[in-house]
Amino acid sequence: MMHVFLSMLLFVSALMVLPDRVHADEASADEKAEQTIEALNAPLYSAFTERYLLDEVKNLRQMLADTRVEFTEKLTDRELSVADKALTYATDTVTYFFYLIAGASTLLVLVGWNSLREIKDRASALANEEIKRITASYENRLETLERELHHKSRHIARTQEEIELTNEVHSLWLKASQESVPQNKIAIYDQILALRPDDVEALTYKADAALLMGQTQWANSLANRALTIDPDNSHALYQRACAHAESGYHEEALRDLADAIEKSEALREQAELDQSFEKLRSNDDFIQLLRRS
Repeated sequence: MMHVFLSMLLFVSALMVLPDRVHADEASADEKAEQTIEALNAPLYSAFTERYLLDEVKNLRQMLADTRVEFTEKLTDRELSVADKALTYATDTVTYFFYLIAGASTLLVLVGWNSLREIKDRASALANEEIKRITASYENRLETLERELHHKSRHIARTQEEIELTNEVHSLWLKASQESVPQNKIAIYDQILALRPDDVEALTYKADAALLMGQTQWANSLANRALTIDPDNSHALYQRACAHAESGYHEEALRDLADAIEKSEALREQAELDQSFEKLRSNDDFIQLLRRS
């Protein structure tokens, strides 16, 4: 008995000490992780990281679509089951009601009232009318449910198509970010615009690539097209300002640049380093625009 008592005492002591040791190990691991993160000298971002995140987003969206389909199927089965039970209950109720009337009519015949056949015909007619009414009601409900299911199925199909399109567009954006030649970038942006003709971001980045190639008129046209879709897009205003500046239209360039900076303050610093505004470095309005708080 003494050995058993000592064993139990050691076991209880271990249970009391073990959680404190586990918490201490976890705290030590967290401190090491924070020290490692603070010691980083460069960001952890890379194209592979972005690709991994995009794949995770794709998987999550696919899981969401599958969950919606599964939920719709379960909901349909549940509603059909409820409708079937309700119809069975109504039929049984009418049947029992018919039996009750038949019994009552039999009693009436025995005491000398209307004949059993007349009462039976009336009860049958009443039962048939009630069954027809209930059947018509549930048929209408089933038709409504069927229309809703078709609508939801079409919505799910459109959602899946949109997810596939989004994944393809993200893949093209990732590919464009890895290209360094403007012509290759423009080819990829054209693929994005073929999938989404009103993609303002693709139009503005294509205009940027056109400026790198020295095609100022083309860049101006692309920026105008983007502003037609989104008149308040700061990036498109900035690209059109760059195109005007390189073409020698300084007043138009300053006006578009002022509008772009008003909508996005970060473009002020970008304009200070942009080579497209090299001809405006000595312009007082340009200098004042960059210095404005």
